[in-house]
Amino acid sequence: MSKHASRACTGQDRTGLYQEITDKIIAELEAGRAPWVQPWGTAASKAPLGLPRNASTRRRYSGINVLILWGAVISHGFPSQGWLTFRQALSLGGNVRKGERGTTVVYADRFVPDDERRRARKTGDEAQAIPFLKRFTVFNVAQCDGLPQDLAAAVPAPEPGLIEPTVEALIRASAIDFRIGGDRAYYAPAPDYVMVPPPQAFFEPINWHRTALHECAHASGAAHRLGRDLTGSFGSKKYAFEELVAEISAAYLCASLNITPTVRHADYIGSWLQLWRGEHNSSNREVAIM
Repeated sequence: MSKHASRACTGQDRTGLYQEITDKIIAELEAGRAPWVQPWGTAASKAPLGLPRNASTRRRYSGINVLILWGAVISHGFPSQGWLTFRQALSLGGNVRKGERGTTVVYADRFVPDDERRRARKTGDEAQAIPFLKRFTVFNVAQCDGLPQDLAAAVPAPEPGLIEPTVEALIRASAIDFRIGGDRAYYAPAPDYVMVPPPQAFFEPINWHRTALHECAHASGAAHRLGRDLTGSFGSKKYAFEELVAEISAAYLCASLNITPTVRHADYIGSWLQLWRGEHNSSNREVAIM
């Protein structure tokens, strides 16, 4: 693909893109790394805590792009979560260094073709939108020269005292019945409440926040919220899939709130590998990308 342009993907190309992304996740898991965790807590990466952003527009990347870019940070030890297209680097007065290889991200959306609009007007039917994907190649700001200095500056971590109030505010805003107590962390689907032990019960109190967000992510799957299938028993594929959803959700939230996330159960990696290797159908992969 040209480093100057994006490319729309349809049909077979889109299926190939799903597989390409899945293969990247599988490679990380086979190496014993969870790409939604490893950018922090390893000597290989010096990147500050946070979600990847476009260094020009300051917009955060979302969906599967977060995992792709975190994985690139791990693989190359980049010191920044900032990314640019080739043309954006030029527009900022810089350039991508010769020989640098970019990272492919995707943009998913839907559009209504002109023919479909005309058909809908004639028949009175609702126009049907067609899903599409575009590939973009981006480069970490560490792969560029001549950029303004503020683009490459590391974002300082927030004061520790700011983290817990932020998480508490998020939990309150979710309107989930959130309870503190006991000696187990869980979400009870039937009565629809979350229970998490008190922070002082944790060896590392910071992990209370990650655990709380993990359980709130389970609660998001209730029938009156996102309607995920929460009927899986321990050890089943449904259970592993829901745990994967909760782990990645908690990692995204932690990154957004500047909390260092950790893997909750390392022994789940084998189950996650089975899911990424092909247990999902194409529709599930499309949801992940969207």
